[in-house]
Amino acid sequence: MAQVVMLVHEENDALGASFPDFPACVTVASDLDTLYRIAAEVLSFHVAGMVEDALPLPALRSLVTLRDDEAFREDMADVDLVGIVPVELPGGRAIRINITLDEATLDRVDQAAKATGQSRSGYLAAAARLRMAQERETA
Repeated sequence: MAQVVMLVHEENDALGASFPDFPACVTVASDLDTLYRIAAEVLSFHVAGMVEDALPLPALRSLVTLRDDEAFREDMADVDLVGIVPVELPGGRAIRINITLDEATLDRVDQAAKATGQSRSGYLAAAARLRMAQERETA
């Protein structure tokens, strides 16, 4: 499990999260506990999308390393809190599998994948990762 630096911004009674190593990934919530939970889900979803689109994942930087980055230091002016969010990074090549689903479930998966701009495989992989993360939280 990798650790990703998260910046928390507060504005108008809402909390926003951004990730210096994943600048296109942001989310908001009304309280800090919810923000951490949602941030982990959004970050996992973002990483899955990058992998599916064959985009290179950034090298993750520690907070110590980030503090040496001038752009990061400038961004810190508007930051209320710095946190760490765990994310599961892909660990190898994709493997083709064969699964069986009933037709109605498969139709719903395809509709949901299309609505989020993902392939069927990407959607199912993201759903599996989310479910495993939820199970780890309750364990």
